[in-house]
Amino acid sequence: MKYLIKKTGTLIITLLIISLLSFLAFQVIPGDAALSKLGTGATEQKRQELRREMGLDGPVLERYGRWLAGFVKGDMGESYTYAVPVSDMIREKLPVTLAIAVMAFFLMMAVSIPLGLLAGKYGGRLPDKILSVFDQVVMAIPGFFMGILITCVFGLVLHWFTPGGYVPYQEGWGPFLGYLIFPAISIALPKCAMGVKLLRSSVIGELKKDYVRTAYSRGNSRHQVLLGHVLKNSLLPVLTFWALAIADIVASSVILEQVFTIPGLGTLLVQSISNRDYPVVQAVIVLVAALVVVINFLVDVLYGVIDPRVEVR
Repeated sequence: MKYLIKKTGTLIITLLIISLLSFLAFQVIPGDAALSKLGTGATEQKRQELRREMGLDGPVLERYGRWLAGFVKGDMGESYTYAVPVSDMIREKLPVTLAIAVMAFFLMMAVSIPLGLLAGKYGGRLPDKILSVFDQVVMAIPGFFMGILITCVFGLVLHWFTPGGYVPYQEGWGPFLGYLIFPAISIALPKCAMGVKLLRSSVIGELKKDYVRTAYSRGNSRHQVLLGHVLKNSLLPVLTFWALAIADIVASSVILEQVFTIPGLGTLLVQSISNRDYPVVQAVIVLVAALVVVINFLVDVLYGVIDPRVEVR
């Protein structure tokens, strides 16, 4: 219980610090949002009136308190550019980013388990060496560059999809997910390489233990030993990596949207920065950061449940 209370307290403090730093960052950036909206020909009186309407008057900490109270209730302010609630804009884009992240996560698991098991089974032999070389190459390529390579090969050369094209989920989940599979692969591949490497090491270590020799002595085949005994005991360190990778996948999804021109949170963020639409920028940054922090919190709690020694320490 103390472990859970400590982690919850850390989570709350971290979220408050993130929100405060994000809010303060946009207070020190040069420029006046009211002046940008009215133009340089506006009078000082009109500018001050608009500042009051936009909630830009008053002390910084007071404005932060108002903004935080609204954010917690789901009121993220209003877009300076489009004059619509920021929460509505995010609600429209969030499913796209989450769909990419979920697809990337399941691709990572689907590829990591069989290849990691194969590499561990043939540790030190030809299949393992081939997979090790592939692992090193994939891990050396950044996610955004992987996205560029996939766009060039599968989009421009093989014409499997149209670069820059996009099908909204409102028009059909099949075409929508079919287009998102390529950015999901770009995100998943480097994570797959690390997952294969971890599972390989874990399998090789498990194969040297006494229970494996006991399983063989009972007449089990190599296939039965690997799937029925070794795999489940090898997965704990890999499960931890997968859980931690979720947060990185969410952040990578925001970045990869720019490579594939996908209208998700990443595209919304970049456009809002260009338009100096600070309420939108601030809300997206805090939301993505909060997702990452909350996921890490859930991983810590889950790991404490899986391994009680963590809570004791």
